[in-house]
Amino acid sequence: MSQLVVATSNPGKLREMQVYFTDSRWELTLKPEELEIKETGTTFLANACLKASQVAQAVRKWAIADDSGLEVQALNGAPGLNSARYAKTDSDRINRLLQELGDEPNRNAQFVCAVAIAEPDGSIALQTVGTCQGEILYAPRGTGGFGYDPIFYVPEQGMTFAEMPPEVKQQVSHRGQAFAALLPQLKNL
Repeated sequence: MSQLVVATSNPGKLREMQVYFTDSRWELTLKPEELEIKETGTTFLANACLKASQVAQAVRKWAIADDSGLEVQALNGAPGLNSARYAKTDSDRINRLLQELGDEPNRNAQFVCAVAIAEPDGSIALQTVGTCQGEILYAPRGTGGFGYDPIFYVPEQGMTFAEMPPEVKQQVSHRGQAFAALLPQLKNL
């Protein structure tokens, strides 16, 4: 089994990614905690590539990174790259977003997830971007998931990310779309 270092120190993110690798030859592990990567890219894909490349070079192993966030049309794409830093807690982020949207009728939004895999020398071997279109509700619904999940409604499913069973969210989410595109290519490496 080949090792793939995940460019995060977050065990939750590792578990989330491992779901997509259950039938692969890759064993996912966390990056060293002391290795910090600054996200200086101007797109989700640039940040994913930056993190994967720098971790791969530092540990001299294959590395994978993702960068994701929520883009709200009426807010000119905000919170975007700042999705995780929009406020201190998930509930604060949701409250800020709902307050900024107010009674705006255009609630169109999308979640974006960019994933990159780097070779041990840091060169990018694979990259992909997945999106999930939806709408921002006026109030949270559901208890599952994290982040903006309780206010992100997917019309085709008739529920928010926070209301979806995990296996449904894994298929329809931005992360699910990105990994669905990435994993077939990964088999060829």
